[in-house]
Amino acid sequence: MKLSARNQLQGVIKEIEEGAVNAVVKIDIGGGNIISATISMDAVKSLDLSVGKEACAVIKSTSVMVGVN
Repeated sequence: MKLSARNQLQGVIKEIEEGAVNAVVKIDIGGGNIISATISMDAVKSLDLSVGKEACAVIKSTSVMVGVN
């Protein structure tokens, strides 16, 4: 599959927190970095996501927010 989004981070699913409608999927992209995405439960099922499966976090955004303590 080819996508126009340039920010594609390969990793392994480490955790899926399932809710009634949405799920939080956590992908370990290496170097101690985890990407979290909130997606629908329908998407989790249709993509057959599970812990340990390889996945790609695709980031497409027009703005980025930065914060500090």
